[in-house]
Amino acid sequence: MQNCRIKNLEVGGGAPVRLMAVINLSPESFFNKSYTPPEKVFNKACELVENGADIIDIGARSTAPNSAPISVTEEIKRLKSTLNEFLGSGILISVDTMYPEVLEECLRYEIHCINDINGLANDAYAKVAGDSGLPAVLMATLKKPGDPVGFDSVYSALETVMKRAENAGIKDFILDPAVGKWSDSRTSENDWELCRRFSEFKRLKKPLLAAVSRKTFIGELLVKEPQDRLSGTLALTYSLLTSGASIVRAHDVSDTKDLIRVFEKLNR
Repeated sequence: MQNCRIKNLEVGGGAPVRLMAVINLSPESFFNKSYTPPEKVFNKACELVENGADIIDIGARSTAPNSAPISVTEEIKRLKSTLNEFLGSGILISVDTMYPEVLEECLRYEIHCINDINGLANDAYAKVAGDSGLPAVLMATLKKPGDPVGFDSVYSALETVMKRAENAGIKDFILDPAVGKWSDSRTSENDWELCRRFSEFKRLKKPLLAAVSRKTFIGELLVKEPQDRLSGTLALTYSLLTSGASIVRAHDVSDTKDLIRVFEKLNR
């Protein structure tokens, strides 16, 4: 497996499992406890790093189904209000956005990784990302975020995403198999199939992201709301680590870090 380097952080290859902590600037988020007001973001990030996060993923727009939409201008405003505080902090920052105008603004600040749930399907975005020289997390997407349905379609979409990255000149990237309710055509069984067959994505020879924190299909199985899905999330995350995930994107940093430590002890 090829590794990905985010500044001085190695992901994949022989590196330990890494932990990406989520900070949402979007009060519209499906998991409202994950929302952090802009004035508290820096302190929250410091706390997450102290609890074991390797990188902080900051997003200002909820991408959950049926979330209230916001404008690009509002997304930029939310991100700009926080990114300046991280200058010189040493904290690794990933920005979660799929709009080129937003990414261009974020690149004026000190960021270290790009998280594109649109999988470089937007040519203008792909150019900005490629020109930045930054590593990226790229999700399985054909035309809209997470639109492939079924394992074979997701696998094919990731192959397409890899070609887009090559065309854009992005060599360092992590693949996200897009587990989750990204469209109405997706079912919970589609997501469980992706998780059961997660190890097959290793054939792509790129680091893989496990991003299942408190998602709908876990809630449907357990009949629980987002705030009560931690145990299900941790159980599934451990399974994905045994299947080859190199990095975990999580809301619950302390608990997930404990899980990773146990996994590393048993498997390394």
